[in-house]
Amino acid sequence: MEKFTKLKELLASVEADVEKFYNAGNSAAGTRVRKAMQDLKVLAQDIRAEVTEKKNSAK
Repeated sequence: MEKFTKLKELLASVEADVEKFYNAGNSAAGTRVRKAMQDLKVLAQDIRAEVTEKKNSAK
């Protein structure tokens, strides 16, 4: 559950940069968005592995 909370916090923290990139054309914000999306991907994969492990250990 801790990792899911981190995922939500990361998504909320990148919201301002998404606005800056798409609405103001700030390319540096785009770089920060890309990094955050990569971090989200890694975190989501970790959560998937954790869920799979917990699901399979319950059998």
